[in-house]
Amino acid sequence: MKKFPVSTWLLFLIPSLLGILLFLVPIPTIDEEGQTVWMVTIAVLANAMAGAIESIAPWIMLIILIIAAVGSLVVITRKVKEGHKVSFFDRLFNVNLFWTIVRIIGAVFAVMVLFQVGPEAVWSEDTGGLLLSPDGLLSFLFTIFLFAGLFLPLLMNFGLLELFGTMMVKIMRPLFRLPGRSSIDALASWVGDGTIGVLLTNTQYIQNKYTQREAAIIGTTFSVVSITFAIVVIQQVGLGEYFLPYYGTVILTGIVLALIMPRIFPLAQKPTTFMNGKPQDAMSEEVPEGYNVVSYGVENALSKANDNKSVGEFFKDGFKNVLDMWIGVAPVVMAFGTVALMLATYTPIFTILGKPFEPYLMLLGIPEAAEAAQLMVVGFADMFLPAILAEGMIESELTLFVVATMSVTQLIYMSEVGGLLLGSKIPVNIFDLLVIFLLRTIIALPIVAGIGHLLF
Repeated sequence: MKKFPVSTWLLFLIPSLLGILLFLVPIPTIDEEGQTVWMVTIAVLANAMAGAIESIAPWIMLIILIIAAVGSLVVITRKVKEGHKVSFFDRLFNVNLFWTIVRIIGAVFAVMVLFQVGPEAVWSEDTGGLLLSPDGLLSFLFTIFLFAGLFLPLLMNFGLLELFGTMMVKIMRPLFRLPGRSSIDALASWVGDGTIGVLLTNTQYIQNKYTQREAAIIGTTFSVVSITFAIVVIQQVGLGEYFLPYYGTVILTGIVLALIMPRIFPLAQKPTTFMNGKPQDAMSEEVPEGYNVVSYGVENALSKANDNKSVGEFFKDGFKNVLDMWIGVAPVVMAFGTVALMLATYTPIFTILGKPFEPYLMLLGIPEAAEAAQLMVVGFADMFLPAILAEGMIESELTLFVVATMSVTQLIYMSEVGGLLLGSKIPVNIFDLLVIFLLRTIIALPIVAGIGHLLF
Protein backbone atom coordinates (compact mmCIF):
# COMPACT_ATOMS: atom_id res chain seq x y z
CA MET A 1 0.00 0.00 0.00
CA LYS A 2 1.22 3.49 -0.86
CA LYS A 3 2.26 5.80 1.96
CA PHE A 4 0.38 9.08 2.37
CA PRO A 5 1.20 12.08 4.58
CA VAL A 6 -0.88 12.89 7.66
CA SER A 7 -2.43 15.85 5.83
CA THR A 8 -3.97 13.49 3.24
CA TRP A 9 -5.36 11.25 5.98
CA LEU A 10 -6.96 14.31 7.62
CA LEU A 11 -8.28 15.46 4.23
CA PHE A 12 -9.99 12.08 3.91
CA LEU A 13 -11.19 11.64 7.49
CA ILE A 14 -12.52 15.09 8.44
CA PRO A 15 -14.76 15.83 5.39
CA SER A 16 -15.92 12.18 5.21
CA LEU A 17 -16.90 12.12 8.89
CA LEU A 18 -18.70 15.44 8.46
CA GLY A 19 -20.54 13.97 5.47
CA ILE A 20 -21.56 10.91 7.49
CA LEU A 21 -22.80 13.08 10.37
CA LEU A 22 -24.76 15.38 8.04
CA PHE A 23 -26.30 12.80 5.71
CA LEU A 24 -26.37 9.44 7.48
CA VAL A 25 -26.66 9.87 11.27
CA PRO A 26 -30.14 10.70 12.59
CA ILE A 27 -30.39 13.08 15.54
CA PRO A 28 -33.35 13.71 17.89
CA THR A 29 -35.38 16.84 17.22
CA ILE A 30 -38.70 18.22 18.43
CA ASP A 31 -41.51 18.53 15.86
CA GLU A 32 -44.37 21.08 15.82
CA GLU A 33 -46.47 18.91 18.13
CA GLY A 34 -43.70 18.70 20.73
CA GLN A 35 -42.85 15.07 19.96
CA THR A 36 -39.29 13.77 19.56
CA VAL A 37 -38.53 12.60 16.03
CA TRP A 38 -35.26 11.41 14.52
CA MET A 39 -33.95 13.10 11.39
CA VAL A 40 -30.61 13.43 9.62
CA THR A 41 -28.92 16.80 10.15
CA ILE A 42 -29.37 17.88 6.52
CA ALA A 43 -33.15 17.44 6.87
CA VAL A 44 -33.11 19.31 10.21
CA LEU A 45 -31.28 22.25 8.60
CA ALA A 46 -33.65 22.20 5.61
CA ASN A 47 -36.72 22.15 7.89
CA ALA A 48 -35.35 24.99 10.02
CA MET A 49 -34.70 27.17 6.98
CA ALA A 50 -38.05 26.22 5.42
CA GLY A 51 -39.77 27.38 8.61
CA ALA A 52 -37.79 30.65 8.66
CA ILE A 53 -38.67 31.55 5.05
CA GLU A 54 -42.09 29.89 4.97
CA SER A 55 -43.97 32.98 3.80
CA ILE A 56 -41.62 33.78 0.92
CA ALA A 57 -40.50 30.26 -0.12
CA PRO A 58 -43.28 29.82 -2.75
CA TRP A 59 -42.32 33.15 -4.33
CA ILE A 60 -38.65 32.14 -4.42
CA MET A 61 -39.68 28.91 -6.17
CA LEU A 62 -41.80 30.92 -8.62
CA ILE A 63 -38.72 32.96 -9.57
CA ILE A 64 -36.65 29.78 -10.00
CA LEU A 65 -39.34 28.16 -12.16
CA ILE A 66 -39.62 31.28 -14.36
CA ILE A 67 -35.81 31.43 -14.75
CA ALA A 68 -35.79 27.74 -15.76
CA ALA A 69 -38.51 28.29 -18.37
CA VAL A 70 -37.14 31.54 -19.83
CA GLY A 71 -33.54 30.27 -19.78
CA SER A 72 -34.52 27.11 -21.68
CA LEU A 73 -36.51 29.14 -24.22
CA VAL A 74 -33.52 31.40 -24.86
CA VAL A 75 -30.99 28.56 -25.16
CA ILE A 76 -33.18 26.36 -27.38
CA THR A 77 -33.34 29.17 -29.98
CA ARG A 78 -29.58 29.17 -30.51
CA LYS A 79 -27.11 26.36 -31.15
CA VAL A 80 -23.75 25.96 -29.49
CA LYS A 81 -21.00 26.27 -32.12
CA GLU A 82 -19.30 23.01 -33.03
CA GLY A 83 -16.05 22.57 -31.14
CA HIS A 84 -17.06 25.32 -28.73
CA LYS A 85 -16.85 24.34 -25.07
CA VAL A 86 -20.31 23.98 -23.52
CA SER A 87 -20.50 26.09 -20.37
CA PHE A 88 -22.21 24.91 -17.19
CA PHE A 89 -25.07 27.37 -17.72
CA ASP A 90 -25.54 26.24 -21.31
CA ARG A 91 -25.80 22.65 -20.09
CA LEU A 92 -28.19 23.74 -17.32
CA PHE A 93 -30.69 25.30 -19.72
CA ASN A 94 -29.95 23.37 -22.92
CA VAL A 95 -32.70 20.73 -22.84
CA ASN A 96 -34.76 19.38 -25.72
CA LEU A 97 -38.15 20.74 -26.80
CA PHE A 98 -40.15 18.34 -24.59
CA TRP A 99 -38.37 19.33 -21.38
CA THR A 100 -38.49 23.01 -22.36
CA ILE A 101 -42.29 22.70 -22.63
CA VAL A 102 -42.38 20.91 -19.24
CA ARG A 103 -40.40 23.79 -17.68
CA ILE A 104 -42.81 26.33 -19.21
CA ILE A 105 -45.82 24.37 -17.90
CA GLY A 106 -44.22 24.23 -14.44
CA ALA A 107 -43.75 28.02 -14.43
CA VAL A 108 -47.31 28.64 -15.72
CA PHE A 109 -48.77 26.36 -13.04
CA ALA A 110 -46.77 28.20 -10.36
CA VAL A 111 -48.11 31.58 -11.53
CA MET A 112 -51.67 30.19 -11.53
CA VAL A 113 -51.25 28.79 -8.01
CA LEU A 114 -49.75 31.89 -6.37
CA PHE A 115 -52.11 34.35 -8.08
CA GLN A 116 -55.07 31.91 -8.07
CA VAL A 117 -55.89 32.57 -11.72
CA GLY A 118 -57.29 30.16 -14.28
CA PRO A 119 -59.08 26.87 -13.53
CA GLU A 120 -59.36 26.06 -9.82
CA ALA A 121 -58.42 22.48 -10.65
CA VAL A 122 -54.84 23.70 -11.14
CA TRP A 123 -54.44 25.92 -8.08
CA SER A 124 -56.66 24.29 -5.46
CA GLU A 125 -55.11 23.12 -2.19
CA ASP A 126 -55.56 19.51 -3.34
CA THR A 127 -53.45 19.95 -6.50
CA GLY A 128 -50.95 22.71 -7.37
CA GLY A 129 -51.66 24.47 -4.08
CA LEU A 130 -50.55 21.34 -2.21
CA LEU A 131 -47.16 21.47 -3.96
CA LEU A 132 -46.51 25.22 -3.79
CA SER A 133 -47.97 26.18 -0.42
CA PRO A 134 -45.68 27.78 2.22
CA ASP A 135 -45.23 24.35 3.84
CA GLY A 136 -45.59 22.37 0.61
CA LEU A 137 -43.20 20.08 -1.20
CA LEU A 138 -41.63 22.69 -3.51
CA SER A 139 -40.83 24.98 -0.57
CA PHE A 140 -39.12 22.09 1.22
CA LEU A 141 -37.28 21.04 -1.95
CA PHE A 142 -35.82 24.55 -2.21
CA THR A 143 -34.11 24.16 1.16
CA ILE A 144 -33.24 20.44 0.99
CA PHE A 145 -31.64 20.99 -2.44
CA LEU A 146 -29.69 23.93 -1.06
CA PHE A 147 -28.17 22.10 1.90
CA ALA A 148 -27.90 18.63 0.36
CA GLY A 149 -26.42 19.95 -2.89
CA LEU A 150 -23.98 22.26 -1.16
CA PHE A 151 -22.60 19.62 1.20
CA LEU A 152 -22.84 16.62 -1.14
CA PRO A 153 -19.13 16.93 -2.07
CA LEU A 154 -18.32 15.85 1.52
CA LEU A 155 -19.63 12.39 0.61
CA MET A 156 -18.38 12.36 -2.96
CA ASN A 157 -15.06 14.19 -3.25
CA PHE A 158 -12.93 13.04 -0.33
CA GLY A 159 -12.74 9.25 -0.66
CA LEU A 160 -15.73 7.91 1.29
CA LEU A 161 -17.39 6.45 -1.82
CA GLU A 162 -14.10 4.91 -2.94
CA LEU A 163 -13.67 3.24 0.47
CA PHE A 164 -17.19 1.84 0.61
CA GLY A 165 -17.16 1.09 -3.11
CA THR A 166 -14.25 -1.28 -2.70
CA MET A 167 -15.39 -2.85 0.58
CA MET A 168 -19.06 -3.40 -0.35
CA VAL A 169 -18.69 -4.64 -3.93
CA LYS A 170 -18.81 -8.30 -2.85
CA ILE A 171 -22.24 -7.66 -1.31
CA MET A 172 -23.87 -5.09 -3.61
CA ARG A 173 -22.81 -6.66 -6.94
CA PRO A 174 -24.15 -10.23 -6.49
CA LEU A 175 -27.26 -9.23 -4.53
CA PHE A 176 -28.42 -6.04 -6.24
CA ARG A 177 -26.26 -5.91 -9.41
CA LEU A 178 -24.77 -2.65 -8.20
CA PRO A 179 -21.27 -1.32 -7.48
CA GLY A 180 -20.18 -1.10 -3.85
CA ARG A 181 -20.28 2.72 -3.83
CA SER A 182 -24.07 2.56 -4.25
CA SER A 183 -24.32 1.41 -0.61
CA ILE A 184 -23.86 5.07 0.39
CA ASP A 185 -26.73 6.15 -1.90
CA ALA A 186 -28.95 3.44 -0.46
CA LEU A 187 -28.09 4.38 3.13
CA ALA A 188 -28.58 8.11 2.46
CA SER A 189 -32.07 7.35 1.13
CA TRP A 190 -33.12 4.90 3.85
CA VAL A 191 -31.84 6.95 6.77
CA GLY A 192 -32.19 10.41 5.26
CA ASP A 193 -34.64 10.99 2.44
CA GLY A 194 -35.33 9.77 -1.09
CA THR A 195 -34.63 13.23 -2.49
CA ILE A 196 -31.07 13.07 -1.12
CA GLY A 197 -30.58 9.65 -2.68
CA VAL A 198 -31.78 10.83 -6.11
CA LEU A 199 -29.51 13.88 -5.93
CA LEU A 200 -26.48 11.73 -5.03
CA THR A 201 -27.25 9.12 -7.70
CA ASN A 202 -27.86 11.73 -10.41
CA THR A 203 -24.58 13.50 -9.65
CA GLN A 204 -22.60 10.26 -9.81
CA TYR A 205 -24.33 9.19 -13.02
CA ILE A 206 -23.36 12.50 -14.67
CA GLN A 207 -19.77 11.87 -13.53
CA ASN A 208 -19.86 8.42 -15.21
CA LYS A 209 -19.57 6.55 -11.91
CA TYR A 210 -22.73 4.53 -12.64
CA THR A 211 -23.94 2.89 -15.83
CA GLN A 212 -27.43 3.65 -17.16
CA ARG A 213 -28.75 0.42 -15.64
CA GLU A 214 -27.11 1.03 -12.26
CA ALA A 215 -28.41 4.62 -12.01
CA ALA A 216 -31.93 3.47 -12.93
CA ILE A 217 -31.83 0.61 -10.38
CA ILE A 218 -30.60 2.84 -7.54
CA GLY A 219 -33.01 5.68 -8.33
CA THR A 220 -36.08 3.45 -8.53
CA THR A 221 -35.20 0.89 -5.86
CA PHE A 222 -33.46 2.68 -2.99
CA SER A 223 -34.90 6.23 -3.07
CA VAL A 224 -37.32 5.54 -0.24
CA VAL A 225 -39.05 8.04 2.02
CA SER A 226 -37.45 9.02 5.30
CA ILE A 227 -38.23 7.28 8.58
CA THR A 228 -39.86 10.53 9.74
CA PHE A 229 -42.33 10.55 6.85
CA ALA A 230 -43.06 6.86 7.39
CA ILE A 231 -44.08 7.76 10.97
CA VAL A 232 -46.44 10.45 9.63
CA VAL A 233 -48.11 7.91 7.28
CA ILE A 234 -48.77 5.26 9.96
CA GLN A 235 -50.08 7.91 12.36
CA GLN A 236 -52.36 9.30 9.65
CA VAL A 237 -54.23 5.97 9.47
CA GLY A 238 -54.41 5.77 13.28
CA LEU A 239 -51.97 2.88 13.78
CA GLY A 240 -49.05 4.72 15.37
CA GLU A 241 -48.61 2.02 18.03
CA TYR A 242 -47.73 -0.46 15.26
CA PHE A 243 -44.80 1.58 13.96
CA LEU A 244 -42.08 -1.01 14.65
CA PRO A 245 -43.75 -3.96 12.86
CA TYR A 246 -44.90 -1.53 10.15
CA TYR A 247 -41.42 -0.20 9.45
CA GLY A 248 -39.94 -3.67 9.79
CA THR A 249 -42.34 -4.75 7.04
CA VAL A 250 -41.24 -1.79 4.91
CA ILE A 251 -37.57 -2.81 5.30
CA LEU A 252 -38.20 -6.52 4.60
CA THR A 253 -40.36 -5.77 1.56
CA GLY A 254 -37.87 -3.19 0.31
CA ILE A 255 -35.01 -5.73 0.44
CA VAL A 256 -37.06 -8.39 -1.38
CA LEU A 257 -37.99 -5.86 -4.09
CA ALA A 258 -34.36 -4.73 -4.36
CA LEU A 259 -33.37 -8.35 -5.06
CA ILE A 260 -36.08 -8.87 -7.70
CA MET A 261 -36.54 -5.57 -9.58
CA PRO A 262 -33.01 -5.32 -11.12
CA ARG A 263 -33.50 -8.78 -12.65
CA ILE A 264 -36.78 -8.11 -14.51
CA PHE A 265 -38.18 -5.67 -17.06
CA PRO A 266 -37.70 -2.71 -17.42
CA LEU A 267 -34.54 -2.34 -15.30
CA ALA A 268 -32.86 -5.49 -16.61
CA GLN A 269 -33.13 -4.10 -20.16
CA LYS A 270 -31.30 -0.83 -19.41
CA PRO A 271 -27.87 -0.53 -21.14
CA THR A 272 -24.72 -1.28 -19.17
CA THR A 273 -22.96 1.76 -20.64
CA PHE A 274 -22.06 5.01 -18.91
CA MET A 275 -23.54 8.40 -19.74
CA ASN A 276 -20.57 9.11 -22.03
CA GLY A 277 -21.29 5.92 -24.00
CA LYS A 278 -18.36 3.88 -22.67
CA PRO A 279 -19.08 0.23 -21.72
CA GLN A 280 -18.75 -1.08 -18.19
CA ASP A 281 -15.37 -2.59 -17.27
CA ALA A 282 -15.79 -5.54 -14.92
CA MET A 283 -12.05 -5.55 -14.19
CA SER A 284 -12.27 -2.11 -12.56
CA GLU A 285 -13.84 -3.61 -9.42
CA GLU A 286 -11.27 -6.37 -8.90
CA VAL A 287 -8.81 -6.07 -6.00
CA PRO A 288 -5.18 -6.16 -7.26
CA GLU A 289 -2.74 -8.76 -6.00
CA GLY A 290 -1.11 -7.81 -2.70
CA TYR A 291 -4.18 -5.96 -1.43
CA ASN A 292 -7.29 -6.91 0.48
CA VAL A 293 -10.61 -5.02 0.16
CA VAL A 294 -9.81 -2.79 3.16
CA SER A 295 -6.27 -1.78 2.18
CA TYR A 296 -7.26 -1.26 -1.47
CA GLY A 297 -10.32 0.76 -0.40
CA VAL A 298 -8.26 2.95 1.91
CA GLU A 299 -5.65 3.59 -0.80
CA ASN A 300 -8.36 4.54 -3.31
CA ALA A 301 -9.97 6.82 -0.73
CA LEU A 302 -6.70 8.60 0.13
CA SER A 303 -5.82 9.03 -3.56
CA LYS A 304 -9.23 10.63 -4.15
CA ALA A 305 -8.86 12.92 -1.13
CA ASN A 306 -5.40 13.97 -2.31
CA ASP A 307 -6.93 15.28 -5.53
CA ASN A 308 -9.39 17.61 -3.74
CA LYS A 309 -7.49 20.27 -1.82
CA SER A 310 -9.24 23.37 -3.17
CA VAL A 311 -11.90 24.94 -0.93
CA GLY A 312 -13.09 26.98 -3.91
CA GLU A 313 -13.67 23.84 -5.99
CA PHE A 314 -15.61 22.30 -3.10
CA PHE A 315 -18.12 25.16 -3.00
CA LYS A 316 -18.16 25.44 -6.80
CA ASP A 317 -19.15 21.76 -7.08
CA GLY A 318 -21.73 22.23 -4.34
CA PHE A 319 -23.42 25.22 -5.98
CA LYS A 320 -23.48 23.37 -9.31
CA ASN A 321 -25.37 20.54 -7.59
CA VAL A 322 -27.83 23.04 -6.10
CA LEU A 323 -28.50 24.80 -9.43
CA ASP A 324 -28.83 21.46 -11.24
CA MET A 325 -31.66 20.43 -8.92
CA TRP A 326 -33.35 23.84 -8.67
CA ILE A 327 -33.45 24.40 -12.41
CA GLY A 328 -33.67 20.81 -13.64
CA VAL A 329 -35.92 19.10 -11.11
CA ALA A 330 -38.26 21.67 -9.52
CA PRO A 331 -40.15 22.46 -12.79
CA VAL A 332 -40.72 18.74 -13.44
CA VAL A 333 -42.08 18.17 -9.93
CA MET A 334 -44.40 21.16 -10.36
CA ALA A 335 -45.63 20.14 -13.83
CA PHE A 336 -45.98 16.36 -13.43
CA GLY A 337 -47.00 16.53 -9.77
CA THR A 338 -49.84 18.98 -10.47
CA VAL A 339 -51.15 16.95 -13.42
CA ALA A 340 -51.02 13.71 -11.41
CA LEU A 341 -52.85 15.29 -8.47
CA MET A 342 -55.49 16.76 -10.83
CA LEU A 343 -56.10 13.30 -12.27
CA ALA A 344 -56.36 11.79 -8.79
CA THR A 345 -58.69 14.53 -7.50
CA TYR A 346 -61.00 15.26 -10.44
CA THR A 347 -61.13 12.08 -12.54
CA PRO A 348 -62.01 8.42 -11.88
CA ILE A 349 -58.84 7.23 -13.62
CA PHE A 350 -57.24 5.77 -10.48
CA THR A 351 -60.51 4.07 -9.49
CA ILE A 352 -60.61 2.44 -12.92
CA LEU A 353 -56.92 1.51 -12.81
CA GLY A 354 -57.40 0.03 -9.34
CA LYS A 355 -60.21 -2.34 -10.38
CA PRO A 356 -57.85 -5.22 -11.37
CA PHE A 357 -56.42 -5.17 -7.83
CA GLU A 358 -59.83 -5.90 -6.25
CA PRO A 359 -59.84 -9.70 -6.89
CA TYR A 360 -56.13 -9.81 -5.97
CA LEU A 361 -56.85 -8.20 -2.59
CA MET A 362 -59.84 -10.51 -2.04
CA LEU A 363 -57.60 -13.51 -2.79
CA LEU A 364 -55.14 -12.24 -0.17
CA GLY A 365 -57.98 -11.97 2.37
CA ILE A 366 -57.93 -8.17 2.68
CA PRO A 367 -61.26 -6.75 3.99
CA GLU A 368 -62.92 -3.85 2.12
CA ALA A 369 -61.07 -4.88 -1.04
CA ALA A 370 -63.13 -2.67 -3.36
CA GLU A 371 -62.23 0.49 -1.43
CA ALA A 372 -58.60 -0.54 -0.95
CA ALA A 373 -58.12 -1.40 -4.65
CA GLN A 374 -58.18 2.21 -5.84
CA LEU A 375 -55.76 3.15 -3.05
CA MET A 376 -53.25 0.68 -4.50
CA VAL A 377 -52.77 2.93 -7.56
CA VAL A 378 -53.59 6.44 -6.33
CA GLY A 379 -50.17 6.48 -4.65
CA PHE A 380 -48.62 6.92 -8.10
CA ALA A 381 -49.82 10.53 -7.93
CA ASP A 382 -48.70 11.20 -4.36
CA MET A 383 -47.47 8.88 -1.63
CA PHE A 384 -49.55 10.56 1.08
CA LEU A 385 -52.87 10.33 -0.85
CA PRO A 386 -53.64 6.66 0.07
CA ALA A 387 -53.26 7.40 3.79
CA ILE A 388 -55.38 10.57 3.54
CA LEU A 389 -58.17 8.88 1.55
CA ALA A 390 -58.10 5.70 3.70
CA GLU A 391 -58.81 7.64 6.90
CA GLY A 392 -62.51 8.17 6.15
CA MET A 393 -63.01 5.29 3.70
CA ILE A 394 -61.70 2.18 5.46
CA GLU A 395 -62.41 0.81 8.95
CA SER A 396 -60.46 -2.47 9.00
CA GLU A 397 -57.13 -2.14 10.83
CA LEU A 398 -55.64 -4.88 8.64
CA THR A 399 -56.57 -2.98 5.47
CA LEU A 400 -55.31 0.32 6.90
CA PHE A 401 -52.00 -1.38 7.73
CA VAL A 402 -51.70 -2.75 4.18
CA VAL A 403 -52.55 0.63 2.62
CA ALA A 404 -50.05 2.51 4.82
CA THR A 405 -47.25 0.00 4.21
CA MET A 406 -47.87 -0.24 0.47
CA SER A 407 -47.90 3.55 0.04
CA VAL A 408 -44.30 3.66 1.32
CA THR A 409 -42.96 0.52 -0.38
CA GLN A 410 -44.40 1.44 -3.81
CA LEU A 411 -41.75 4.19 -3.80
CA ILE A 412 -42.56 5.77 -7.20
CA TYR A 413 -44.92 8.73 -6.84
CA MET A 414 -45.06 11.63 -9.25
CA SER A 415 -45.34 14.47 -6.76
CA GLU A 416 -41.82 13.80 -5.45
CA VAL A 417 -39.50 10.86 -6.28
CA GLY A 418 -41.13 10.21 -9.68
CA GLY A 419 -40.88 13.88 -10.62
CA LEU A 420 -37.30 14.06 -9.30
CA LEU A 421 -36.27 11.06 -11.40
CA LEU A 422 -37.86 12.48 -14.56
CA GLY A 423 -36.18 15.83 -13.96
CA SER A 424 -32.77 14.24 -13.37
CA LYS A 425 -30.43 12.75 -15.96
CA ILE A 426 -31.16 9.23 -14.66
CA PRO A 427 -32.36 7.23 -17.72
CA VAL A 428 -35.99 6.45 -16.84
CA ASN A 429 -39.18 7.69 -18.49
CA ILE A 430 -42.81 7.93 -17.39
CA PHE A 431 -43.62 4.47 -18.82
CA ASP A 432 -40.71 2.90 -16.91
CA LEU A 433 -41.89 4.48 -13.69
CA LEU A 434 -45.51 3.34 -14.13
CA VAL A 435 -44.42 -0.25 -14.88
CA ILE A 436 -42.01 -0.28 -11.91
CA PHE A 437 -44.75 1.11 -9.65
CA LEU A 438 -47.24 -1.58 -10.70
CA LEU A 439 -44.69 -4.41 -10.45
CA ARG A 440 -43.60 -3.29 -6.98
CA THR A 441 -47.26 -3.27 -5.93
CA ILE A 442 -47.98 -6.75 -7.30
CA ILE A 443 -44.84 -8.29 -5.76
CA ALA A 444 -45.08 -6.54 -2.39
CA LEU A 445 -48.78 -7.13 -1.65
CA PRO A 446 -48.52 -10.83 -0.60
CA ILE A 447 -45.64 -10.04 1.79
CA VAL A 448 -47.41 -7.06 3.36
CA ALA A 449 -50.77 -8.87 3.54
CA GLY A 450 -49.13 -11.94 5.14
CA ILE A 451 -47.51 -9.86 7.90
CA GLY A 452 -50.76 -7.90 8.31
CA HIS A 453 -52.69 -11.14 8.94
CA LEU A 454 -50.17 -12.11 11.64
CA LEU A 455 -50.59 -8.74 13.38
CA PHE A 456 -54.38 -8.43 13.15
